[in-house]
Amino acid sequence: MTNPLLADWNTPFEMAPFDKVSDEDFAPAFEQALAEAKEEIAAIGQQAEAPAFENTIEALEVAGKQLEKVLSVFFSVAGADSNPKRQELQREFSPKLAAYSSDIYGDKALFSRIETLWEQRETLDLSEEQERVLMLTNRSFRRAGAALTGKQEARMREIMTRLAELGTEFTQNLLADEANWHVELSEVDLEGLPEFLIGAARAAGRDKGLTDPVITLSRSLLVPFLQFSPRRDLRELAFRAWTARGANFGETDNRGICAEILVLRQERAQLLGYDSFADFKLETEMAKTPGAVRDLLMAVWEPAKTQANADAEVLTKMMQADGINGDLAPWDWRYYAQKRRKDEHDLDEAELKPYFQLERMVEASFTCANRLFGLEFKPLDVALYHADCRAWEVTRDGEHVAVFIGDYFARASKRSGAWCSAMRGQAKFPEVQGPVVINVCNFAKGDPALLSYDDARTLFHEFGHALHQMLSNVTYESVSGTNVARDFVELPSQLYEHWLEVPEVLAEFAIHAETGAAMPKELLDKVLGAATFDMGFQTVEYVASALVDLAFHVGDAPADPMAKQSEVLEKIGMPSAITMRHATPQFTHVFAGDGYSSGYYSYMWSEVMDADAFAAFEEAGSAFDAERAKSLEDNILSTGGSKDAEELYLAYRGRLPGVEALLKGRGLAA
Repeated sequence: MTNPLLADWNTPFEMAPFDKVSDEDFAPAFEQALAEAKEEIAAIGQQAEAPAFENTIEALEVAGKQLEKVLSVFFSVAGADSNPKRQELQREFSPKLAAYSSDIYGDKALFSRIETLWEQRETLDLSEEQERVLMLTNRSFRRAGAALTGKQEARMREIMTRLAELGTEFTQNLLADEANWHVELSEVDLEGLPEFLIGAARAAGRDKGLTDPVITLSRSLLVPFLQFSPRRDLRELAFRAWTARGANFGETDNRGICAEILVLRQERAQLLGYDSFADFKLETEMAKTPGAVRDLLMAVWEPAKTQANADAEVLTKMMQADGINGDLAPWDWRYYAQKRRKDEHDLDEAELKPYFQLERMVEASFTCANRLFGLEFKPLDVALYHADCRAWEVTRDGEHVAVFIGDYFARASKRSGAWCSAMRGQAKFPEVQGPVVINVCNFAKGDPALLSYDDARTLFHEFGHALHQMLSNVTYESVSGTNVARDFVELPSQLYEHWLEVPEVLAEFAIHAETGAAMPKELLDKVLGAATFDMGFQTVEYVASALVDLAFHVGDAPADPMAKQSEVLEKIGMPSAITMRHATPQFTHVFAGDGYSSGYYSYMWSEVMDADAFAAFEEAGSAFDAERAKSLEDNILSTGGSKDAEELYLAYRGRLPGVEALLKGRGLAA
């Protein structure tokens, strides 16, 4: 019988036939598709015809499509619904994919054709987008080591294969640590916890086949527990387990993996002629240099640390008033910050949470997209990879735009965090294809499912990424959607978070789960008034992580990453009651792959722009100003990577912003 992954997908919108795919289908489909992709790539370099954009660059755009289809299905389920078989396949596939990539970039005949076209670009009569695709293709080959020969070329291949293996191992170790830890709560342990948290803990217990409620290492459970549990001993237990992920010794310890990854990255950079991996990585970003990144982070660090230290003094006095002497600990901060927010803003997370129903927040994100861009969302009855997933057809003026999939709930088989991916990107070549976009989150289940305000922001954030994919309107898939500079890719996602804070959006969609009443204006005012509450803490934990990431990749690789982490934190004066948002052994942004390596700063770089970008709507007098929305779509959301990121922002705003808007938005301005 034909492997369903290799057959034509005669499904609505050519969606993957998840209901027909079994784990046994992946390996044979992968092997066949990989072999076909290798043949297709080799044929491009070996052809007798003289190099032309059509027979070389466009040929590369369509080569390996069958492999992309297979992997789009596999990596979707491997990340969001893992099992031992899928983990085994990840370990098997990763070095083969690294070797395949090395084969492509090591194809001297193919590289020669690309170089020839680049040298002849002025005579080729290319469109602006075609010239951009040619430049990016040539650059990617050079940065992958296509110009290397002999021992250097062989060594680069070894490095890339080993890095692929290590990234997979890092991720699987972390997933194992997260899945294997929980603590059962007795009725006494539940005292002081709000009903929404108790309900989520009971649901988590049922998911594990237990009768008692449990706290797991899912952030959507752990953070509320740290906020509300009056049991300092249990808070410490949970916090230490959370921060020990990937550092528990034994088979799942990630510290040695981190050290090896950093050494290999530095060697990779030097083979390519760069002083450090940070120099190599940042060359293609808006920031360009490690110095520019550090300047931004330190401009934010000092005011953030000043605010955090002042807040720590207040929280310490609150703790001492409870009869606890000594220093404020990391497992105390969220508990006393929550109490302080209730005291100072009369805002209690337990009071607030019933107004943030998952269903209503999804509806809010859709409605904002409709008012801004005219998009409409219709539920789809299609087979998906897990019962928790839902799908919608996205249309505009009756025309198909995209398919959007939401996978919102935490489970042991899903890696932590939240992300957006495209199972298929938008393109017009060789034929028009609409994107299939997935948002994956880790919210606690409930009846109904309730979100924290931060959870709701996460939902809007990931949907901003989805809009970047869905509204893409370019010719070539290689520059569609989120295929942009890393420090620009977070602009659409962080910008979209602002619409959650629009009063009329909250007034319409923040509806109480039990009473059905809209959020009272007094509570709405409190929510918006407390928007920058505890921002010193949030900024410090983020910037510390970004500075450690940068330090790892500037200069020689540290022999002991944990010692380097401690050195950086001591040098910048890290407040003792705050930890990095992502400590080294669980820093998936940096070590699960090199996507955000030397690039974790990019959230803040994008935030400098998103604060300024939303100000354009405020200046226009409405968060839904039609002219501003059209400019946002035309100049940023629809253009993908078809133009330089700085050029895109200038077209939208007319100038580049400074850090002042960011500090003001975070409440850190002097």
